[in-house]
Amino acid sequence: MTATHRKRRAERLAGAAETVSPGGAGRASSGLWARKAAARCLLTYPSRAQQANSVGRRRRRRPGLGALAAGVPAMAESVERLQKRVEELERELAQERSRRALGGGDGGGGRARIEKMSPEVVDSNPYSRLMALKRMGILLLFDYDKVELANMNRLFFQPHQAGLSKVQAAEHTLRNINPDVLFEVHNYNITTVENFEHFMNRISNGGLEEGKPVDLVLSCVDNFEARMTINTACNELGQTWMESGVSENAVSGHIQLIIPGESACFACAPPLVVAANIDEKTLKREGVCAASLPTTMGVVAGILVQNVLKFLLNFGTVSFYLGYNAMQDFFPTMSMKPNPQCDDRNCRKQQEEYKKKVAALPTQEVVQEEEEIIHDDNEWGIELVSEVSEEELKNSSGPIPDLPEGITVAYTVPQKQEDPVPEVTVEDSGESLEDLMAKMKNM
Repeated sequence: MTATHRKRRAERLAGAAETVSPGGAGRASSGLWARKAAARCLLTYPSRAQQANSVGRRRRRRPGLGALAAGVPAMAESVERLQKRVEELERELAQERSRRALGGGDGGGGRARIEKMSPEVVDSNPYSRLMALKRMGILLLFDYDKVELANMNRLFFQPHQAGLSKVQAAEHTLRNINPDVLFEVHNYNITTVENFEHFMNRISNGGLEEGKPVDLVLSCVDNFEARMTINTACNELGQTWMESGVSENAVSGHIQLIIPGESACFACAPPLVVAANIDEKTLKREGVCAASLPTTMGVVAGILVQNVLKFLLNFGTVSFYLGYNAMQDFFPTMSMKPNPQCDDRNCRKQQEEYKKKVAALPTQEVVQEEEEIIHDDNEWGIELVSEVSEEELKNSSGPIPDLPEGITVAYTVPQKQEDPVPEVTVEDSGESLEDLMAKMKNM
């Protein structure tokens, strides 16, 4: 009952009291009784909301046996459902662990491993070369950094991997792409003394067959200290490796194949920062990072992978050095010889061993084939006559400078020859300057 209804009922009770005894003391007592009844009605009669709250409190304080009996089966059914779900998740986890132990995918929707793959490589079928990549077998990853959101614009990491080590996140992504490759990850800094020995050990013994060296080392680092560390390890072990990098302005890059002793190592022609022994940490300003252009990084990475495929699968021409200039679409290529005065003693040692290896090879005689005369007869009497004589050609050439082995000049600059000027002697006539002036006036 609302307050309005209670007020109306009190008014009706008061009116009824006045009509019961219209006179005297009885009327007064009756009116007093009616007013007291109306007051009790206004003060004590509860509303519907108060009644509902009161009933709810009573029900909560004193639950009935019927409610308890009805709740027990429902609770037991929920517990049974949860137990079944836990068992299902445990089975899925066991299957996942077994797949990872066998080298399978990481459960991210990738394909299953190919149990049998043809190793045949045929020049007529370039796709068979990709099928032969199973020969690569194992991929060793080294890095000590963690994934940050700043890496999302240029690397294959995903936002949910932020905070993971880069090697762990890379393993998950790469395993999902190609579960046929085995992975071995090492989350440490290779430039420290304690980790360098382990790094060299894995290079020399971490091949597809344990105890044999890896086929190739790839350098994809962003500082000179790590490059020099890889260069030192590979020179000491005689390990072939490929170096790659992108410039700080992010519009150029390069790749370089380094075979110790045969081609120039990273220390043979070092950058100015390395040659001057400058700490590169002093060159970086706080809070400022180098420019980052994902397209340039993608181009350089693609060139590097293409060179790796040609090297591992033995097809095409493997580039010793290939650059990329994004501003001019220029791709310079060259082959650099090792520096005999290299600062790395292991590089000089590898050079000596390579020279001995080349000297031990059997020499092949070069047979010059005579050019076959296509037209034996010359009915028109046409002849090719040089417009420059041998003497003129000799005079137009200069001396050849003394150059290191393997370097030649395209042309020489002839020495300048001064034409001899005949000496003219003038006889002294004994005449004075005034006499000569007078002669000139009379002419």
